[in-house]
Amino acid sequence: MQVPERLSRFIPGNQITLLHNGEAYFPAIEAAFDRARHEIFLETYIYQDDATGQKIARALKRAARRGVNVHLLIDGFGSRDLPRSMLDSLRAGGVKTLIYRPMISPWTFRRNRLRRLHRKIAVVDRETAFIGGINIIDDRKPTEDLPPPYDYAVSVEGPLVDAIRLAARRQWSKTAWHNLRKGLGRDRALPPPAATGGNMRAAFLVRDNVRHRRDIEAAYLRAIDQAKSEIILANAYFLPGLNFRHALIKAARRGVRVVLLLQGRVEYFLQHYATQALYGHFLDAGIEIYEYRKSYLHAKVAVIDGHWATVGSSNLDPFSLLLAHEANVVVDDEKFGENLAQGLKKTMEAEGLLILPDRWKQQSAGFRVMSWLSYGLLRLVMGISGFAREEKF
Repeated sequence: MQVPERLSRFIPGNQITLLHNGEAYFPAIEAAFDRARHEIFLETYIYQDDATGQKIARALKRAARRGVNVHLLIDGFGSRDLPRSMLDSLRAGGVKTLIYRPMISPWTFRRNRLRRLHRKIAVVDRETAFIGGINIIDDRKPTEDLPPPYDYAVSVEGPLVDAIRLAARRQWSKTAWHNLRKGLGRDRALPPPAATGGNMRAAFLVRDNVRHRRDIEAAYLRAIDQAKSEIILANAYFLPGLNFRHALIKAARRGVRVVLLLQGRVEYFLQHYATQALYGHFLDAGIEIYEYRKSYLHAKVAVIDGHWATVGSSNLDPFSLLLAHEANVVVDDEKFGENLAQGLKKTMEAEGLLILPDRWKQQSAGFRVMSWLSYGLLRLVMGISGFAREEKF
């Protein structure tokens, strides 16, 4: 894939702060909502009616009571369990709510029903934005005695906030139009931000099904192709296409250290074992693979050569790369990159299981058959849906 220069889109003058897990993210967005004076946009794939969801709902309603124009956009599949009573309570409290592609019958197969809103975005006035992989849901599952899922988000201050706000407004208006609901109307003239941001160069990238179908993947590929020393990828659901796999293998063969931190617990059976079908090719090329087994891995982040870093909602699998609406921030900053890289390396060393090539080759024949059958079934699903023509997986 040819990667155009325009995909850099780096804007200077930002302050990007890394937020690790919900314990950092949820207090940060709640505090930002409580500071809002004019406008809030919140997009999430999953919104649960649990303690976290109720706390964020109260913050949204507090803002609405102050006269803030509050918008909540949720995905119809990811948030299918959200009770109508909570939506009614939010609307009664002045929060405008929309559902992206309301869930249809599971027995109705339509190609478009696979296209979901997987972005996790919050924008407050023109002051602050948040991007990452964290849904509005309790970190801990009451039925499992596990630590919180391993995840990241970022807070953004500076001129990049306007780009994120514009994307959120556009998505809201499109969804309102499709739902035959009143949209935003003309853009409200908000006062300029009080904060001046910082000195970081950053870009905001989306994946959609019109003009930006390949932007996130292409940005990854460009950074991988230019890598000189080290590539660290941490991804919850890792099943990239042929071009992406070849780029990683080529980087390893030219002497770049390539490290993957992947899901070690079985969350989705087919996807888990389909990913493991690719391990042999990566290990043969000298790529290091760690599995995170302490809890569930939910991060979608990368650091390349210590300065290029991305945090967002996009996994490296067919769902994120070909189907879903996604959003990532790319940061070109050595301090930010070092901070994220150190966190990932510490996790791999303390809580990751290194997959040794010699031991991996000793896997049983039954395991190999299961993993390749899983890979084949996923390819079949992609073929039936028509998306296999867009990329070779």
